[in-house]
Amino acid sequence: MTQSKAIAETRVLTEVESKEMLKAAGLPVVDTRLACSKKEAVSISREIGFPVVLKVMSADVVHKSDSGGVKLGLANSAQVEKAYSAIMSSVKGAYPEAKIQGVSVQSMARPGVEVIVGMSRDPQFGPVLMFGLGGVLVELLKDVSFRIVPVSKADAAEMIREIKGFPMLEGFRGSEPADLGALEKLIVGVSEFIERNPQVKELDLNPVFAYKDGVVAVDARVIAES
Repeated sequence: MTQSKAIAETRVLTEVESKEMLKAAGLPVVDTRLACSKKEAVSISREIGFPVVLKVMSADVVHKSDSGGVKLGLANSAQVEKAYSAIMSSVKGAYPEAKIQGVSVQSMARPGVEVIVGMSRDPQFGPVLMFGLGGVLVELLKDVSFRIVPVSKADAAEMIREIKGFPMLEGFRGSEPADLGALEKLIVGVSEFIERNPQVKELDLNPVFAYKDGVVAVDARVIAES
């Protein structure tokens, strides 16, 4: 197989597609749906329940937030309508050639400790799972741990405790401790998902909000062979 053909057969799933795939596998993700019009965005928002988040849906838009493609904490239909129009205007200005599918509408998750769970395939070892502090911290601190799939519950517990930022998960300076059992379950669940879906080449759950009573993936990206 030529390199160009291999690239052509690999597809980056949209956020909505990625979350639907993960949700079907029993992994905790924020309810997210695609809206192709302002009216549809309002309708979905009402079904999901306010407050909601809108994000532009386009493979051509690399930096969604920087281009005005993300609106948070929308509390009613009027705010959703205004946000939809603002997103379309801003993104088209920043990326005039971009093909825009619409926006994703998702419930606004309450804040928690941000972590990342990811997977990439090593040419020698196969699928490798990664865990660390999430959000911008993963790029800034590069404080992560790795294990080769399959990952057991004991492996997951070790991964969590290996990172230097583990005190953040224990409850740093009066903050609520994270549900370590739920994090372990998520890591094992992602490992099992990868084993069942060999077509998945890369996966990123970032951020995952860790609470004292569970976890939920707020953003997700899956790259798979078609």
